[in-house]
Amino acid sequence: MRKSNVKIKGKLRTYLYLPLLLTMLLIIINVFVYMEDTSSGVLFSGFVLLYFVIMLIAYLRNKPLLIDELINFATQYGLVQKQLLNEFEIPYALVDYNAKFLWVNEQFTEVTGKDKKYHKSVMTVFPTLTKELLQRSEPVESINLTYNDRYYRVALKRIYFDTMTHDSTIVSLDESNEYLTAMYLFDETELNRYIRENEEQRLVAGLVYIDNYDEALDSIEDVKRSLLVALIDRKVNKYFTEIDALVRKIENDKYFVVFKNQYLGKLREDRFSIIEDVKTVKVGNEMAVTLSIGIGVGGDSYTKNYEYARMAIDLALGRGGDQVVVRDNEDVTYYGGKTNKQVERNNRVKARVKAHALREVIESREHVIIMGHSISDVDSLGAAIGVYCAARVLGKKAQIVLNEVTSSLRPLVEGFSEEKGYPADLFIKSEEAILLTNRDTLVMVVDVNRPSYTECPELLKRTDTVCVFDHHRQSSEVIENPVLSYVEPYASSACEMIAEVLQYFSENIKLEPHEADCIYAGILIDTNNFMTKTGVRTFEAAAYLRRAGAEVTRVRKMLRNDMAAYKARAEAVRHAEVYRGAFAISVCPADNVESPTIVGAQAANELLNIVGIKASFVLTEYQGKIYVSSRSIDEINVQLIMERLGGGGHLNVAGAQLTDCSVLQAKHIIQDTIDEMLKEGDIEE
Repeated sequence: MRKSNVKIKGKLRTYLYLPLLLTMLLIIINVFVYMEDTSSGVLFSGFVLLYFVIMLIAYLRNKPLLIDELINFATQYGLVQKQLLNEFEIPYALVDYNAKFLWVNEQFTEVTGKDKKYHKSVMTVFPTLTKELLQRSEPVESINLTYNDRYYRVALKRIYFDTMTHDSTIVSLDESNEYLTAMYLFDETELNRYIRENEEQRLVAGLVYIDNYDEALDSIEDVKRSLLVALIDRKVNKYFTEIDALVRKIENDKYFVVFKNQYLGKLREDRFSIIEDVKTVKVGNEMAVTLSIGIGVGGDSYTKNYEYARMAIDLALGRGGDQVVVRDNEDVTYYGGKTNKQVERNNRVKARVKAHALREVIESREHVIIMGHSISDVDSLGAAIGVYCAARVLGKKAQIVLNEVTSSLRPLVEGFSEEKGYPADLFIKSEEAILLTNRDTLVMVVDVNRPSYTECPELLKRTDTVCVFDHHRQSSEVIENPVLSYVEPYASSACEMIAEVLQYFSENIKLEPHEADCIYAGILIDTNNFMTKTGVRTFEAAAYLRRAGAEVTRVRKMLRNDMAAYKARAEAVRHAEVYRGAFAISVCPADNVESPTIVGAQAANELLNIVGIKASFVLTEYQGKIYVSSRSIDEINVQLIMERLGGGGHLNVAGAQLTDCSVLQAKHIIQDTIDEMLKEGDIEE
């Protein structure tokens, strides 16, 4: 670099020029001296000239020396910086715009084995650091990668050329988008190991419940009961102690389990085989013992994990038991629940307790709004009518939210006219219900436990008092904080549950014949004429309704289909395709049919009458959605299949709603889901 190209700027330049600038001041003084005395002025002029010459010579001689010193200092300063960067303890590299190495320090060489002469692409060392990644319009600040079995966080910093030469007096560049990339490697292997160890050491809370403890003990001789309990205890303890877990029996049929998070992955891979293993315990008991397990993990405290475990076990029991629910913070995972044999609860104590609780809740409110699921069916309407009768006994005003009266509901709804003594506003639409509902209103939800599936989800946000009565298995989407929740997956229908509750609700409750017909019709439809999901309690509920005035012949007439619906059902059966030799898939036409979703459900039931069909799926396109009705007899758990599609239901009666797809795409989705579940072993051909 030539010294003549170096210019001194700033305060240093002012300091060097100051003696020369003072000459101007002396000249001005000299003028005043001339005005006073000419000879003195001449003498002072000689002095000013001498001063200027001396200062100019000093400036010209000192400037090169000063520049030499500045250059020498800058050189030494740059060398110091380079030396410090070269010996920097963090691996550092400089990469050009085309992702090639320009310079690396000693630590980078020690880590990668590449020295300062290595000018190849970064990808030859780190394949994930591509040229496209480094040249993205939005700068990538850091990336994690693995090199030689160690984990590194690579910090990337762009250095644009125009910023490097912005203050330079020697080099100037036009506007340029090119840049260099400074790369820093931070070895986080140990940090990740500590984080992983800390995560693995965190405690996981678990609750293990025996679903049918009393029923199993009642089915064997007294002398063998202790043996059965001992064998169950042994299997539970053996399974969990193998993963270094702490197991404590807190009740006869309940266990509390604590183990390290590192073993949860092993249990997941094992798919919690204990729920299948415990079924092999046989000492003369007629029914197999089943377990429900709730696991809580991901909380910020042990108390939170236990709370998650409680939520998980409640969800497992609400889904019918015989399964494991793992709640990891907000994520919920299900295991098991594949059995198609349900254990009926013959004990009606729970129904009596819920009846008394419901009575107390209704008595505390002046207004009751009842709603079922959207596109209400006979079971939803019948259950709502039952709750209306309960509120009427207590002298409370009750109204039912019903947005659409389908052809299947019309004969039932027409029986509740003003001429027959019912309020004109017994049935209201969602808009009116929203205006009538306030914080003191009781919102009673029947035949559904998902907020998004209700007739009017907005009502759940407008009140503090919500009760839920449903017979569908729960999912992760549930109505939050109900004051009373009665979810009984073993019941055949919501109408069966309401019929049981009414028997304990009040001694002087009396159902009108048409009211009994509606509730009876709900049981009839959901059990497919008492052919599916029927138990002792189902027939007891039907007997109660029969005594209350329900007439079988009258109900049958009300449930008859019109010719268009019957033809649509026949078309769905006629065009059914058999997939994998066991799964019937069909489409129900919706044209000229008032209630296509109900016809689709009827067609799904009909398809089960074909020899060799284990499960049926009928798709109905209605109101911009694809409604899927699925049915089985006892070999396939269709509820698991529908859950994969975002739906749910029962073991052999389930459904789902698909959006943003055609009927053909929906068929392929069902087929792909069946293939996937067969491969995973969740269902068997």
